Amino acid sequence: MSQSSQNSHLPRKPVQSYLHWLYAFWKFSRPHTIIGTSLSVLSLYLIAIAISNTTVSLFPTPHSLTQLAQPQWLLPLFGAWIACLCGNVYIVGLNQLEDVDIDKINKPHLPLASGEFSQQTGQLIVASTGILALVVAWLTGPFLFGMVAISLAIGTAYSLPPIRLKQFPFWAALCIFSVRGTIVNLGLYLHYSWALKQSQTIPSVVWVLTLFILVFTFAIAIFKDIPDIEGDRLYNITTFTIKLGPQAVFNLALWVITVCYLGIILVGVLHVASVNAIFLVSAHLVLLAWMWWRSLAVDLQDKSAIAQFYQFIWKLFFMEYLIFPIACFLA
Repeated sequence: MSQSSQNSHLPRKPVQSYLHWLYAFWKFSRPHTIIGTSLSVLSLYLIAIAISNTTVSLFPTPHSLTQLAQPQWLLPLFGAWIACLCGNVYIVGLNQLEDVDIDKINKPHLPLASGEFSQQTGQLIVASTGILALVVAWLTGPFLFGMVAISLAIGTAYSLPPIRLKQFPFWAALCIFSVRGTIVNLGLYLHYSWALKQSQTIPSVVWVLTLFILVFTFAIAIFKDIPDIEGDRLYNITTFTIKLGPQAVFNLALWVITVCYLGIILVGVLHVASVNAIFLVSAHLVLLAWMWWRSLAVDLQDKSAIAQFYQFIWKLFFMEYLIFPIACFLA
């Protein structure tokens, strides 16, 4: 092993300034998951607004903006955002606390693995954000509290011994896509409809989005282990990548996402949900072509190339939470 490679795995010094601490905390929170959580909170809020009796167009007037700025509209959104962000940090932070040795191989840039954060600092952040998530959710509404509590329970079972479901490929994937796909989307919509005094009936567009995210997140769940194969194998973490091989999992993830896109295109063609079909179909045809074009350049022997494509998949995930509200407002 080269000297530079050895140095990359040596612990760094703890953060020395406030700004460095904030940057380390940003890394600790896993930014791509924070962005995904924030977009899901905003997207379900906009969908609830779009299908409510309140007249708000894609390009709202000053009057409608003033109406939406009232506390009864903003408090459910703000409370959900804070609770979900804190829950997000708790779940990813707990995983890092339990995987320090593995992350020193797979993700040496993370604060606990690099030594920027001590174990005690990580424990304090995780405990604080977990408690804060539950308190804020409890104060904001019953549906939000139920969603957050269930998500934290599954996140705990995913990482923490003796259960530690991440050791088992099926259960690990189930944890990830059940929270991201089902619990978050349905829970957030029920929270907003309850807070805005709307019907508790979940509309077809929310079911379509939930099913899409559920299947798409399965692709994320299996793909994320491709660049981590070295550390997972060393510490006996069984993943689909170890069982099937990187190429098979890469191809499976691509076809799962393709099925998602084709399904949404079919939804638009058949007018299953109250959305703008032309926009919905066009957007997903473009994204489908873009994904396959990007996939042709991925070298599975290059860990950085795999990681970049994994982040690209997350960007496709983010876009769904922008596409669906726009399609609702354009309907």
